Amino acid sequence: MDQTCQCRRHAVCSMTEAERQKRALDDPDLQRVLEELLARDENITARAVTRHHPTLKAASSITRSPARSALLTQYQQRQAEFRRWQRRLSHQAVAKTAAALADKDLRITTLENQVKLLASSHLAMIKVVGELGGFSKWAAFYEHYSAARKQLEALGALQAASIKPLPPNSPPPAEP
Repeated sequence: MDQTCQCRRHAVCSMTEAERQKRALDDPDLQRVLEELLARDENITARAVTRHHPTLKAASSITRSPARSALLTQYQQRQAEFRRWQRRLSHQAVAKTAAALADKDLRITTLENQVKLLASSHLAMIKVVGELGGFSKWAAFYEHYSAARKQLEALGALQAASIKPLPPNSPPPAEP
């Protein structure tokens, strides 16, 4: 149903209904306001949205637009679902969840520190093996583990060496 307003006073009036809906859905401020209301657990209503929206000033700007109205309804349903879940959790369950979250944060921090330690120790080991001339054996060992080798390369754990050919008729380099 593409209807075009015949009003010549406003450019917005000459838009088709499809264009109006697309423009309403492309409004990042509307989605930002809805997300903020959801995060703060404020009642999501057309009036609440227009209070926080920088350009929309009337609730009917939302309720008369099918796209905006549908978006508002979607966020109201999400809020109702969040509130249902909050009511299901007893006070004790909330405390247990908070304690479990704190434990998980501590575990994540511990694991991140272990990964840093392992990465730096492996880097040092790989450098030592390379300096002692055993890098080719190490590389042959990891040849079958290409995924592990790619991860080590991404971590910067493998040394990058540029090989320059010696000019012809030059003496071999002296061993230190």
